Amino acid sequence: MPNIEIGVDSMVKENFIYVGIDLHKETHTAVMIDCYNQKLGEITFPNRPADFPKLVTKVKKCNTDGKEVVYGLENAYGYGRALAVWLIDKGYLVKDVNTAISHRQAKHRGAMYRKSDSDDAEGIALATLNMLDKLPDACPNDAYWSLGQLVHRRDNIMKQRTRLVNQLHEQLCIAYPSYKQFFNDISRPTALYFWEHYPSRKYLKGKSVEDLRAELVPVSHNKCSTKTCEKILDAVASDKVKNNAYQDARDMVTLSIVSDLQHYDSQLTEVDKMLEQMYKMLGCTLTTIPGVNVITAVKILAIKMVQLSSKGTPRNPVVRACYEKRKAEGKTSQQALICISRRLISIIYGMLKNGTEYRMPVVENAGENR
Repeated sequence: MPNIEIGVDSMVKENFIYVGIDLHKETHTAVMIDCYNQKLGEITFPNRPADFPKLVTKVKKCNTDGKEVVYGLENAYGYGRALAVWLIDKGYLVKDVNTAISHRQAKHRGAMYRKSDSDDAEGIALATLNMLDKLPDACPNDAYWSLGQLVHRRDNIMKQRTRLVNQLHEQLCIAYPSYKQFFNDISRPTALYFWEHYPSRKYLKGKSVEDLRAELVPVSHNKCSTKTCEKILDAVASDKVKNNAYQDARDMVTLSIVSDLQHYDSQLTEVDKMLEQMYKMLGCTLTTIPGVNVITAVKILAIKMVQLSSKGTPRNPVVRACYEKRKAEGKTSQQALICISRRLISIIYGMLKNGTEYRMPVVENAGENR
């Protein structure tokens, strides 16, 4: 039996029953122990509020002396969030147990440890016992949880969008060999409009510079010049691409990709609007600057962090190292900044959620991110 660490007076520890809960998507497994690490009971129950009373009933049966109960949940903000909220609402003490801590406690059991829900739950209970005075109280907050969901959703949208842009490149390099001369970014609204109406060169037949400009000016908010339209038509003519067999099938693929990109752009706009509302509500003051939304604010931070000071040293060595790494991988400066911006959104969310200040990670040199 592992030794119990000294952190809280033993008499205080004797006043509690310790319940460690291994959390999963569909079911949770709970193990109850006393202050001497004697196993008192175990239960597996469905992960839904209607079944949570089963846990309390089981604990009461094991708690014959009527001691106080402390629940230790491994990641109370993931699969265990609903249970944590329910237990807190019922007035129980709930501790958030870091996965590394519970795993280390379980490993201390040596040959007795088996990788199972039961053993994992017992390790969580032991961690709760040994570190009762050090573990943070679980405080699942609906606002921060919702913010986290939005950040996660935005990351997924951007990943899907990147995948679709790569697929669009594959189609355009055949239909329009010089397509990179048309638009700086093939996924901008004006570019998507063009690919949607002209998925291949045959749709441009008989189209004049004036006709094309009249069509693209409203879409581009008056940014599409006559020179740009001339460049497009000249590049198409100089490519001398023949109408390939089954071009209609490939055009359909292009149109499908464009439609998906437009859908994700619409979703991204909605998520960004909601993110801005959430950040304002949670006290992020950067967005109070006129014309600056959350994404713009994060981009400003990203640019500032990758810059060098007047002495030639990075303002933020970790972010600068990440920027240089992305550049070395072949990304443009803009693409590298976008990668950093995405990461900063997650960092800011974590700071707001935990009420902490930014802590610079330790780096051995400016070229390594530790």
